[in-house]
Amino acid sequence: MKALLIVTGRGLGGDAAIALNVIKALEKRGVQCDIALDESAPGILFKKNGYSWHKISIPQAGGHAATKASAIKGALKLISATFKARSLIKKVNADFVIGVLGGGAIVASLGAKFAFKKAFSLISTPLDSKVCPKFNECFILPDLDKFKLDTLPKNTDKSFYPLSDDFSKGNAESGLLKLKEYSNFDESKKTIVFSSGSSIFKGMIDGVCNVADFTDKYNLVLIGLPLKDEYLDEINKRNIIYAGYVDWVNHLFKFADLAVLTDDGVSIQEALTTNTPIVALTHVKWGRYQNMEGVFKGAIIESSVDDVVGNVEKAFENYESLSENTSKYAKLCLEASDVLVDKMLKKLE
Repeated sequence: MKALLIVTGRGLGGDAAIALNVIKALEKRGVQCDIALDESAPGILFKKNGYSWHKISIPQAGGHAATKASAIKGALKLISATFKARSLIKKVNADFVIGVLGGGAIVASLGAKFAFKKAFSLISTPLDSKVCPKFNECFILPDLDKFKLDTLPKNTDKSFYPLSDDFSKGNAESGLLKLKEYSNFDESKKTIVFSSGSSIFKGMIDGVCNVADFTDKYNLVLIGLPLKDEYLDEINKRNIIYAGYVDWVNHLFKFADLAVLTDDGVSIQEALTTNTPIVALTHVKWGRYQNMEGVFKGAIIESSVDDVVGNVEKAFENYESLSENTSKYAKLCLEASDVLVDKMLKKLE
């Protein structure tokens, strides 16, 4: 059996990580997987893991930040993208198609429909949640408000973000050894990791700088690649460890005492699997608000960027309670890939 995964994004961030984790779960069950990315995507994460990919057109409307204008612009590109996807589905002789978020989910839905193949979409944005359920079965991810509904719309189910099997096997000692490579790391201090995913947004820079300006009692570790190079100018003025794009984040989370993350899914679930308490910064990514505190109740403290200092202190004051609640969600998050893939394969029987 063969699956084709059509993935939105650049092939290096959360979208790619979701797809990669689904692929690994499918491969364990003997399913061969092909990948399709937009022709402009560098595909760094797939390349690092030894996967090649097909280049097609996957228009993006801006995801959670989509405007009417960007949605119309994306729709105009969708016609040719749909037929490129249809041709690829037929060329690789896929038995079924999986669309991963945003434009990838929509292109997969339409391409599979015209290729007369079964499709599943992983959805988390307002646009893909409106379009994809009209064509095929969809899995709502935690970022979408509908995830919190008791009764789901037709053609939908819900799923936590699929994670890799070994993420929880992060090694605190390995994380410590990596951090010791930085001259400003102090082993006697508690460590806080700041991340907005693979890309560093301005709000996360402001957040880590706010903490650095208030206190020097923590090791402050920032990871990711800046959306704009000048974002790092403020980091260079302060005692902050900038680790860049890391492939040892599970070791880092395992070692860290606290994670300050944006309030969206993948990184939050990854931190939960390593039992790392979380402060979730809201309105950082294009001003959006996901209410992850409402999904992972008791494991997350929500905060604005301006209030991050007080909420970091609050997290350490309530550390035992936060830690207990992270462990409740760790198992659910780790099982998500297997549960999701088994549901898909059952629907193909």
